[in-house]
Amino acid sequence: MPINITMPALSPTMEEGNLAKWLVKEGDKIKSGDVIAEIETDKATMEVEAVDEGTVAKIVVPAGSEGVKVNALIAILAADGEDVAAAAAGGSAAPAPAAAAPAPKAEAAPAASPASAAAPAAAPAAQTASHGGDRVFSSPLARRVAKEAGIDISKVSGSGPKGRVVKSDVEKAVAGGSAKAAPSAAPAPAAAPAPALAKGPSDEAVLKLFEQGSYELVPHDGMRKTIAKRLQESKQTIPHFYVSVDCELDALLALRAQLNDAAPRKEGAAAYKLSVNDMVIKALALALRDVPDANVSWTDSAMVKHKHSDVGVAVSIPGGLITPIIRKAELKSLSAISNEMKDYGKRAKERKLKPEEYQGGTTAVSNMGMMGVKNFAAVVNPPHATILAVGAGEERVVVKNGEIKIAQVMTVTLSTDHRAVDGALGAELLGAFKRYIENPMGMLV
Repeated sequence: MPINITMPALSPTMEEGNLAKWLVKEGDKIKSGDVIAEIETDKATMEVEAVDEGTVAKIVVPAGSEGVKVNALIAILAADGEDVAAAAAGGSAAPAPAAAAPAPKAEAAPAASPASAAAPAAAPAAQTASHGGDRVFSSPLARRVAKEAGIDISKVSGSGPKGRVVKSDVEKAVAGGSAKAAPSAAPAPAAAPAPALAKGPSDEAVLKLFEQGSYELVPHDGMRKTIAKRLQESKQTIPHFYVSVDCELDALLALRAQLNDAAPRKEGAAAYKLSVNDMVIKALALALRDVPDANVSWTDSAMVKHKHSDVGVAVSIPGGLITPIIRKAELKSLSAISNEMKDYGKRAKERKLKPEEYQGGTTAVSNMGMMGVKNFAAVVNPPHATILAVGAGEERVVVKNGEIKIAQVMTVTLSTDHRAVDGALGAELLGAFKRYIENPMGMLV
């Protein structure tokens, strides 16, 4: 029987994607785990692996196709021993499996720090789990639903092609209580539905304001659409509150220079090169550790208190922004944070980040200091309750012990979700951050 290959949901936010490239052609034999295509989502380009074995009978969606809906038929596979021509003719009319429905909407991120979602993202479609040496085929959405429900997916019977576990199988197991709960899993707090977004003037009304021929229309890509939607939702649903403070940088800059000079070298290259931003990330992570009441997320039913500081860092890429996340940043050394950010920054610009590397997090940093911006206020990126906007360090006149001095000073502004972090709590968090910046040796002990 022909096997349908459908557009996979590569993350919980994905509703459609661009089929950038086929890495196989009709007539090629493939086996489970082979990389067969590259899919562009709104934030990244990801490889798709085959789930089944057989011969590529027909490529239904050509390379370069845009806006391919999740679960749409993209290719047909002839099983071993099956006539390829018959599979191509017979399988093309078969509908895509209905069970592998698109993931629930949990968009990526607003413009100030763009890519984050409450649920951890799934890996590419053909990723498998291993239990006792047996391979368990399951869809990314099925694995995510199973994790959130706290069940062992290896105990779920699959109804998909060749026994693949799909979302409906997991839901049946949850309803029937047939799968043993995983001890470490906890149900994710339910998110309140976002209100309908306000509508602006129509495209036609806007274009009438301009002289015909004085402009060109550049269609929005998926990333820009996601950023615009999330930013509007954030501003409509989150009551923002802003707190600013000035931080002196002289001690931090001196320690940074000392640490970089002491970096071990291998074949002439330093093992690390710390930036001010690396130290800002660490300082914010430690501040959240010291002020745990600010390391939270808001839901209508409960306050989510996070056990670690997972700090997202806004990175500018062509067409928008993305926010890779330094997980458990409060536990990592400055050199580890620095090297991780360099890797993330490089792969972000190539759109090679995995969804789990930019979705989630507990807070974020948006640093425009290197662009000469003195101060600004960033947009809170749900499910975060805070985001820190970092301005440029510059020489300013300060008064110390009654004397006028010159110091390197930067202004930082904390945007908070006032439902979760009140003004006094936000001030306490900024105070802890300022102490680490101005007494940076505390980040080393």
